[in-house]
This record gives sequence, C-alpha cells and structure tokens, in this order.
Amino acid sequence: MDTAAAPSSLFAPAPGASAKPRLVLPPYPRGILPRPYPRALLAVRCAHSRAPPPPPPLPRADDSEGAAAGAHPRLRLRRLAEEFRALPSDADRQRRLLSLASALPRLPEPDRVPGNRVMGCVARVWLAVRPDGGGRMRFAADSDSELSRGYCACLVAALDGTTPEEVLAVDPADPGLAPLGAGMTAAPSRASTWHNVLVAMQKRARVAIAAREGRQPGEPFPSLVISRDGALRAQGSYAEAQAMFLSPNESKVSELVNILTEKKIGVVAHFYMDPEVQGILTAAKKQWPHIHISDSLVMADSAVKMAEAGCDYITVLGVDFMSENVRAILDQARFNKVGVYRMSSEQIGCSLADAASSSEYTHFLREASGSYPSLHVIYINTSLETKAHAHELVPTITCTSSNVVPTILQAFAQIPDLTVWYGPDSYMGANIADLFQRMATMSDEEIAKIHRDHNRKSISSLLPHLHYYQDGNCMVHDMFGHEVVEKIKEQYCDAFLTAHFEVPGEMFSLAMEAKPRGMGVVGSTQNILDFIKDHLKGALDRNVDEHLQFVLGTESGMITSIVAAVRELFDLYSSSQEIANIEVEIVFPVSSDAVSKTSTNGSHHLGSSVASDLDNLTVVPGVSSSEGCSIHGGCASCPYMKMNTLGSLLKICHQLPDRDNKLSLYEARRFNVKTPLGKSVAEVGCEPILHMRHFQATKRLSDKLVHQVVHGNGEEPS
Repeated sequence: MDTAAAPSSLFAPAPGASAKPRLVLPPYPRGILPRPYPRALLAVRCAHSRAPPPPPPLPRADDSEGAAAGAHPRLRLRRLAEEFRALPSDADRQRRLLSLASALPRLPEPDRVPGNRVMGCVARVWLAVRPDGGGRMRFAADSDSELSRGYCACLVAALDGTTPEEVLAVDPADPGLAPLGAGMTAAPSRASTWHNVLVAMQKRARVAIAAREGRQPGEPFPSLVISRDGALRAQGSYAEAQAMFLSPNESKVSELVNILTEKKIGVVAHFYMDPEVQGILTAAKKQWPHIHISDSLVMADSAVKMAEAGCDYITVLGVDFMSENVRAILDQARFNKVGVYRMSSEQIGCSLADAASSSEYTHFLREASGSYPSLHVIYINTSLETKAHAHELVPTITCTSSNVVPTILQAFAQIPDLTVWYGPDSYMGANIADLFQRMATMSDEEIAKIHRDHNRKSISSLLPHLHYYQDGNCMVHDMFGHEVVEKIKEQYCDAFLTAHFEVPGEMFSLAMEAKPRGMGVVGSTQNILDFIKDHLKGALDRNVDEHLQFVLGTESGMITSIVAAVRELFDLYSSSQEIANIEVEIVFPVSSDAVSKTSTNGSHHLGSSVASDLDNLTVVPGVSSSEGCSIHGGCASCPYMKMNTLGSLLKICHQLPDRDNKLSLYEARRFNVKTPLGKSVAEVGCEPILHMRHFQATKRLSDKLVHQVVHGNGEEPS
C-alpha cells in the first residue's frame, strides 16, 4: 500500500490556463454515495491498482471553458444547492460535504490568525483574502471541523475569482440556497458556517470596492473591549466616557451602602441609568442586597420583595411612569406605608409615554372601541393613568418587548374573529407586523415552534386584523436610523447584532436577518443581555482564543450590566482548564456628528413627537458630555434617564425620613383621582398589568380578560 499525494496548495492550475488558480472538487458519481471514512483513510489506495482519472473541477468564475464557466456566482451556488437537494437524505448531504472538505487544502499557519477568524461559527473558521491585481477576489478558507470545511469549499469554489460586486450580489437569505444553509438539518450547529462565511466574504468585498474607489475606511464606532482578566480597553472618546465609571469610587460606594443600610432603603433602577450611577450601584449591591437593576417590568416586583424584606423606603431610578407603577404595585400588595421616591423635583418624562397620553392616541382607542371584538395591547412603558383610561375604552393587556409577540399570537388563537390594536410604539408595531409577514412565508412546522396553535393560514388571516399606532417613538431608539444602519452594514455585518424591539425597521431587519445564522437578537434589554451571555458561555466552553464583537442596538446605559455579567462569567470559568484569550467587544453605534445645542431646524426630519422632545431640551447630549447623541444620526443615550444622578440619590437618602416634608416633590405620585367612569385610576390602571402577569404564568389570557373582550368591560364573568 502507498499513500496518494495530498493537495499542496489551495489553488491548483486549470488546464490550458496555468496562471489561473482553480479549486478542484471531487465529483459525486451518479448513483454512488461516498462512505464517511475517516480522513486518515481517504488518501490510501492499493499499490497495484490503477489511479482513477483526475475528477473534473467545478466551474470557476475566471474559467474560460464551458458554458457554466461564465455563470454568475448566484447561479453556480444554486446549481450546487440543487445537487444537494437531489440527494435522498441529510446523511447523504453530510457525506457530500465531507467529500468536498477532503479536497480543500489546509490554510497555511500564518493565515490562521485571529484577524481572519469568522465570528458566529461553532467551530473555528478562518477566511483569508488576497488581491490578484485584476480586481478580483481571491478567497481561501479553512476550519477545524470537517463539516465546516465542506461549507467553506462550496463558497470558495463559487466565489473565488469573482468581482466584489458579484460577491455582494449573492443574497445569504436566498431560499434557493437553503440546502446549503438552514436546510441542512443533519448538521444544524454547522449550517450557520455557510451564512457567516458568506457574510464575511461580502464584508471583504465592500472593503475592496472602497479601496478601488480611493475611499478611506470610515471611522469605526466607539467600543469597549472586556478582556479575560476583566480589564477594559476603551476605543473612542464616547467609550472612554462610559468606561470611566465602571471602576467606581470606593468612598462613594461606602457612603451609599452605609446610608442604605442605616435607613433600610431599597433601590430599583432601570438598565438605562447613567454609567456612574450604575457603577456605584453594582459595587454597592455586593454589600447591600436590596439593590436591583433591570428593565421596567421587574422593577415593581423587586420593590415588593424589598418591602417584604423590611425596607422602609424605595428609591426609583427611572422615568416617572416607573415610579408611579412601583407606588401602585406596592399599594396593591398592601405596603402603603413604604415610601417611594424618584430622583428629581422636576418631571422625568418619556417621549413614548407622552405619545400614549395624547389626544391622537385617544382617537386611536376610540376607533378600536368601535370594532368588535377588540383587544388593546399596550406597551408597559406608559403611565398608569394612560393604562386606566385605555382599559375603560377597550379591554387592555400590558406587554413588554419580550412577551408582546406571544401575547398577540395567543390572543388571536384564543378569541375568534379578534382585532388587536397595539400601541404606542410605532416602530415596535411595524416590527411586529413585519415579523408576522415573515412568519406567513414559513412552513407550518416552523410556525408551530413559535406558537403551537398557529399555521400559515392562521398567520395570514390575522394580518389584516392587526393595527398599530403610528405616531409614537422612543427618542433614543428612533435615532438608530439609515445612517447608522449603513455603517453597520459596511463595517460590522459579520458581528453579532442586537436590536431592541423599539428600533426603526432598517435596524430591526438587519438583526432579524442575522438571527437565523445565530448572529442576531431582537427583543428586550434582558433578551439582549442573555444573548451576549449565552455566546460568551459558548466561547468559554470551547476555550479557544476568540474575539466576540456585539453591536449594541439599544440605550448605552446597558453597558454597566453587560460588563458586570461578562466579568462574572470570566470569574466563574477562571478556575477551569488552561485559559484561552477570549475578549468581548461592545460596539456603540453612535453618530460622530453629535451636537451640544439644539437648533430650530435640526429635527425637521424626525417624527413629530420626537422632534418636539428634542426641541424642548436646552441641551442635546453629545459626545462631549458623554451621551453620544445627535439629531442628525444616532443616539445611544436617554437624556431623561440621565436626570437620575448619584447626587440626587444621596441627597434623598440623607434626608429620609422626611419629617419636614422637604421631599414632597420627589415622592412618587399616588393616584387618588377617578377615571371617567368613576373608578380608581390606580385600581383600573393595574388591571392590564395583572392580565399580563396571568399570561406570563399560564401562557393564556385570563378568563376575565377574554370575557371583557367578548362581552365588554362593564359586565363581570359569572
């Protein structure tokens, strides 16, 4: 026996064109399926047997022979996909991938470097690109997984030697290519390699076009890198401002802990707090357990637990509707004597909550009340008064960005002929409609994984019965617009993309397109945090050198919780086997043209409610004031949230108990007023929240809510 020579380089010369490289892939003989021998055995043959003739190569972009040679890369990929589709089983397709992998030469060690790693793949995958002097892309790829190498072989065969424009013309979401990607159900954990390598190739193609046109690479977004030892590396002035407070002043931490402990004060704060405040609170929590940082839904629940544990006061770091909700929920839980304080004597507003209290929103609700049967699904980020008035007009259930989709799907499944009215966030409403339209193109099996009582027919039938309010936006998420999205496509298309459900449609679509390949998430702040943690856990389990880059498509105040979670995971794994060099980079998609003063005409292109909010601010936070916000591009920080300062928190804590009534303007509002139907605003306003809590616990709408939708709010179920 002897051993056949293995290919020595990635590019083999094509017949009659020695200067032109060509990747030779073995053909799949008609009717014969290869057996999955180990690689060590694939190159062994009998010394007395005749060597088989060399297999014909797949057509290449730069070949001059054959009708298929000049085919567009999309066509070549489609033909390859058709070949995979024609195979009788996933096991056969998997064997075909392994046969292709055997023909792909190994990438030289100098090219197996971190800068050539493809993010998002379960296995390690490298992609190297070299110019050929003729304006064509020369790709080489490799992986430590044979299945991933097979995917790499497919893409290199189709795209090596093409122009940058041809590479960009291939749509990763093209359903005709499904057998090469998501359709490969026998190896789902490796199928993302197909999409991620293609996206990485397209990023390199954009760089090549920019270089050809003489365009300088754009300035990257600011970012913060967290290394394995927990150290921070800030890139850009905005990131430096964020990092400044992630190692808090110990004397401030001690001062806060002492006063909270002495006076039994609990603290509930939103993720979007100022980094300085969050840094102090995160450190203080290690010594005083009654501190909780979360999204708005959990804040009130945490306050109740603190009251049950003996806290006499609750300080709320958020906007006014959050402190109102905390006050109302505590009263419902019969903790009326527990004081609730907010952080400013002035109004701490919210552009989204204000939109829901407008006359236009009331008109939207009156239109809903004329349609039978109707359910109003209202975002939790609205005032208690708004919820109460809405519930008297139309049966109402509260939702969050993480449960809005299952809430609406369950409502349609549970109540025949229902019409759903969602508000007030216009972008979230549009994104929900977009999501359902995408679902209408999915198979029944795929839809059933999302909601077991739905299929293509039911999803298609509910689309005309879903309405959303179209003039209410969060002033932060409103600014993740076209300019920011284009820069993400150009420079960060191969990164992990996160997007809050409230972002504009372009940013939503970008994250949704990345989601099937494991590179995107759309949801709440907690969903985003969990997504980052899950991918870091995967990298720590693999324990290989890795750089994970996440684009933070929400308010930048989340960075404190992200850094704390990342450091906690690093510490948890620090006692394990030899530690690999793993880094997490958080990218802040903020605009470089931040301004410090408002202008009279700078916000004309924004939605009316957002433009009004910006024009009413004396100062629009900019990079110089560490807010990273611009009325011409992107905004990553909420100026209302930043009214919650450390100074205010310490001032209020030191003055408690408020025997001289000096803190009356800081007390959370308690609703003693009545609704138009003569009921308590607090009582009626809490009911949509209780309906949501029932849904979260049971995954069904309560009998009481269903009765209200079918028979009206005035009549109680028997």
